[in-house]
Amino acid sequence: MAFFGDEHDFKALPELSNAEIAAFGFASPHEQITADFQAFVVKVHDGDTVTLRCDFRDFDFPLRFSSIDAPELNTGVPGEEARDFLAGMIEGEEVLVKIDPLNRVEKWGRLLGDVVIGGQVVGEIMLQAGYALPFERRREGEIPDLNKVLEVGQWF
Repeated sequence: MAFFGDEHDFKALPELSNAEIAAFGFASPHEQITADFQAFVVKVHDGDTVTLRCDFRDFDFPLRFSSIDAPELNTGVPGEEARDFLAGMIEGEEVLVKIDPLNRVEKWGRLLGDVVIGGQVVGEIMLQAGYALPFERRREGEIPDLNKVLEVGQWF
């Protein structure tokens, strides 16, 4: 099946953006997630990304937390501590995944959502415990790459 000129790998990138659903949703071999759902947390990858399993798909798939940004594992101890804290809280547990229908998929094709367990929003717990920042503050303190910011091609 042609997808923007290439074959789309629905196993590696199961989620389609809203624009892609409008144009190609009929071509998806599985249900696209557009609303809240229950899932089992199979694995915690880092402090803001997990692998989920649910009854309406025959494969496990990634979810990126939409409201937080945790340190990457390559940062060493902070990333590992965030991952371990999150794993202790939700790995192996059934959770509610809250989906914003207007912001469902991130730039790498992962599903975006907020995870709720026991009535508590996991991202808020991660923030309060100091293992994550609010997503909108993720680049705070970084020096911007001025070559990229001032790149002429982006303005046309």
